[in-house]
Amino acid sequence: MKQGQAQTRTICVVTGTRAEYGLLSNVMREIQKHPNLQLQVVACAAHLSEQHGMTVNQIIADGFHVDARVAMLNDADDSQLAVAKAVAKGIAGFADAFNALQPDCVLLLGDRYEILAAAETALLLNIPIAHIHGGEVTEGAVDEAIRHAITKMATLHFTAAKAYQNRVIQMGEQPDCVFNVGAPGLDVIQTLPKLPQAELEQDLNLNISRPVCLVTYHPVTWSKGKGLEALNALFKALDNLQNATVIWTGANADEQGQQINQAVQEWVQFSSLNALFVTSLGSQRYLSLMALADTVIGNSSSGIIEAPAMGVPTVNIGSRQQGRLRSPSVIDCDDSQVAIESALKKALSADFQKLAQQKLSVYGSGQTAHLIAKQLADFSF
Repeated sequence: MKQGQAQTRTICVVTGTRAEYGLLSNVMREIQKHPNLQLQVVACAAHLSEQHGMTVNQIIADGFHVDARVAMLNDADDSQLAVAKAVAKGIAGFADAFNALQPDCVLLLGDRYEILAAAETALLLNIPIAHIHGGEVTEGAVDEAIRHAITKMATLHFTAAKAYQNRVIQMGEQPDCVFNVGAPGLDVIQTLPKLPQAELEQDLNLNISRPVCLVTYHPVTWSKGKGLEALNALFKALDNLQNATVIWTGANADEQGQQINQAVQEWVQFSSLNALFVTSLGSQRYLSLMALADTVIGNSSSGIIEAPAMGVPTVNIGSRQQGRLRSPSVIDCDDSQVAIESALKKALSADFQKLAQQKLSVYGSGQTAHLIAKQLADFSF
């Protein structure tokens, strides 16, 4: 803590995407509520992009003050070169932001390149880093290397499962700095009010019919050229689901993300299914739709972490989430049409629906935000 701030520690939360903010929102509220903590918020990357829904406005609508903004993205370019340049631009922006805000600790979640930029900057400015969701394995994405790099830069670690706590310690981190607190997404499931179907239908201008499929497909950054090919296989598999409602959320701001979103929008336009593409649903609409869904489909971590806790089967496609701990309600398949169709058939079967409804989660009990705030206040940096 800084001199003169013995009773208050300033925690700067960095958020770059709508999905990550959804996971952080309860943690941010717990920081606000804690008598010995003060919250700062830095919004960056996709939050400040019109193409990705300008989701910084959702942070503000939720009652948080955004203390700084770090623009990083070139909306016209999502190439590897553009991503690398975004990191460089982010480091410069975070340097100005952290220098102005002078936080006691920077709190980061996950494994994206904008979070890497924030971590590098905090490290070089000698600001302690607290990291959420370290120790995990995702073999199909560059996130794997970024996550472990942030772990080595961080001082305080909040893992989502015992196995991940052990891995962080195996990486050389001090055991008394590594806390298994569960996944913050489970807190959000428990605390966020779900919207009724009628309100969702009116809001989305969509009549929801069964089966309901909630789909998110992100670029597979360590599988060159496979993303769009796999996407076409998913389109064909979905086209064979009669009377289905397919609600598709936008891909994240990675290489090929724009191409994926454009292809999905074209498919939605011409599909005979009851289909809708939404760039960003926000946490409340997304989780409300997940509660209604018969299956969650794609390669997002929400299918691995949140969907099982909500009792919804997951069809997890390809290698992007390979290595993460699984609940029994997650069906892994390769990215061929035949494999996806087989997995969808299994997910929608009565027996598998019954299995999923047991809500067997391996990611904690939904007390994560409180545990994180307590350690942020008590830990000796």
